Amino acid sequence: MGKQSESFFERAKEVMPGGVNSPVRAFRGVGGTPRFIEQAQGSRLFDADNLQYIDCVGSWGPMILGHGHRYVVEAVKKAATKGFSFGAPTIGEVELAEMIIAAVPSIEMVRLVTSGTEATMSALRLARAATGRKKIMKFDGGYHGHVDSLLVKAGSGGATFNVPDSAGVPEEVTKLTISVPYNDLDAVRAAIDGEVAAIIVEPVAGNMGCVPPAEGFLQGLRKICDDNGALLILDEVMTGFRVSYGGAQALYGVRPDITTLGKIIGGGMPIGAYGGSRKLMELVSPLGPMYQAGTLAGNPVAVAAGKATLGVLKNSSIYQDLEERSAEFEAGVKAAAEKHGVPMTLNRVGSMWTMFFTEGPVTDWLSADQSNRQAFGKFFHFMLAEGVYLPPSQLEAAFFSAAHAKKDILQLIERADRALKKVAWEFYS
Repeated sequence: MGKQSESFFERAKEVMPGGVNSPVRAFRGVGGTPRFIEQAQGSRLFDADNLQYIDCVGSWGPMILGHGHRYVVEAVKKAATKGFSFGAPTIGEVELAEMIIAAVPSIEMVRLVTSGTEATMSALRLARAATGRKKIMKFDGGYHGHVDSLLVKAGSGGATFNVPDSAGVPEEVTKLTISVPYNDLDAVRAAIDGEVAAIIVEPVAGNMGCVPPAEGFLQGLRKICDDNGALLILDEVMTGFRVSYGGAQALYGVRPDITTLGKIIGGGMPIGAYGGSRKLMELVSPLGPMYQAGTLAGNPVAVAAGKATLGVLKNSSIYQDLEERSAEFEAGVKAAAEKHGVPMTLNRVGSMWTMFFTEGPVTDWLSADQSNRQAFGKFFHFMLAEGVYLPPSQLEAAFFSAAHAKKDILQLIERADRALKKVAWEFYS
């Protein structure tokens, strides 16, 4: 543990709640002191003490090209020299919207916002405006940003700290939210009623760790929504342009009514978006009665980073390469866990993955919660000492980038093997 990070964290705790601006960063889920990052390049992070790590967080998903990709950096520099923000339309916004619409099957019109939370909040408002209904259905352990009505039985930091619902959310709001187990169509059918405006779901859950949809689950949700007059919202803030260029909806062949996006479409800069059919999106102001606005929406610097990122992704073999390297990592780590007698389930969809310290399978929040968090915490710190930066929570997804070369994957497998051997000695010997 470096002295600089320790010193910075003490300063931070005096001026920010928990010393951080987003809860999971505080390392409360694994113990210890968070590393303060000075810079990043490619697949590597460098902290304030000049210690180097292979990055498996990727800013929680956006850095699919790796840190400091030259095309993205050049695009940001060029945009910044023209001005940071105008509060007026730019052609860049139009071009990014066109790229999103061309890539994502269900989106005919899109509205850019400044965060994933803002995107899901707006998507709910649009669903309620379109249906005239009030209730929303979500899934246990699903996280869709810190929107009041979506913090019921939420994943991410709330699940990490065993806080299923947030203080400060009025009971009147939570009564409008129905939460059921992920991957359980029977539970959805039993709970839905004529007052549900929409079902919102992460098509690949990423905030109870990575949990893929069961076969037919997303298609089942589509049919249930159709049968009950509700809209289907796919929260692709994490999966959009991550699991495929067209997102999870292209990968699994399901067409939502509304899609939310974020992370990758900003190339690491703050951004979000929501979109759907032309008919639905024409309900949004100034065309329709549903009001939503944002001072920094369509920020020209963020838009430039997003356009550059999507341009590289579209014209490359990155997804194929990511699949090959991620599969090699998965096979290597599973073999190491078996060799050392460590109960471990690795869930993966493309370059998005989580190691659960449980025999599994992990298919929903309840099974994810069976993971041995103490064992994960030890593994996290063993890997940190090996120069590997993992998500500091058992219940968050990890990510690879195009900058993770084969040598990075081989190093990760070797380091995980050594870390799993230590975990086996402490917990399973």
